Amino acid sequence: MQPYGHGGRSRCVAREGESLMPGIDTRDRQHRCVLPFEALPEQVGLLRHAAAAQLGQWGVPSAGDETQLVVTELATNVIKHVGEGTPATLILEWKRERLRVEMHDKSQSLPAVRTADCNAECGRGLHMLAAMAVDWGAVVTALGKAVWCEIELGSEAACSRVKRAVEALESYQERIGAALRGRRSEVVLEESAVELIADLLHWTSARGLDPDEVLDRAQMHYEAEAKAA
Repeated sequence: MQPYGHGGRSRCVAREGESLMPGIDTRDRQHRCVLPFEALPEQVGLLRHAAAAQLGQWGVPSAGDETQLVVTELATNVIKHVGEGTPATLILEWKRERLRVEMHDKSQSLPAVRTADCNAECGRGLHMLAAMAVDWGAVVTALGKAVWCEIELGSEAACSRVKRAVEALESYQERIGAALRGRRSEVVLEESAVELIADLLHWTSARGLDPDEVLDRAQMHYEAEAKAA
């Protein structure tokens, strides 16, 4: 099955390019790949693999895992919230140290990150998207909308840690959601992080470990990985 189901053709170029979205400095050469597709469940895997293959051709395979997660989430959102079979377009742009991922569809309804009083699946992907990306947003276009995010290249290990952290924080959101209901999602995540760290410190103390020493070791790991990214 072709991953570009509504008759469109992929277009991947390296050019002095004007971006379809605001916020990209276009003074230097950049690589762009345009992948039209139909929003169908069976197309998501093909689109994900097509994106990873394109990154490999560009010589940035280290961004493949996080990019596939982002592509999967964005394409799935089109299927769930715009409709199966909807024509959509994925755009990849690599410039300097960032990869920009854009998903264009025909709906002008912008996504919103939900708070913890929502059901388990609602808003999960956007929380992960916000955590993995260095920047993200959504804008209304003449033909619908575009949801975009920018990924810092060379941060695969950090991205895996962020993914695990988001999954852990979401379970804490469910536990403290009643107390934080109605507050901004950023506040909910911050409070969840505090609760998670506090519980881990209680666990280390119960195991006979020094909580301060564990925190120091974790800080050393974080600083070493951040410096290497």
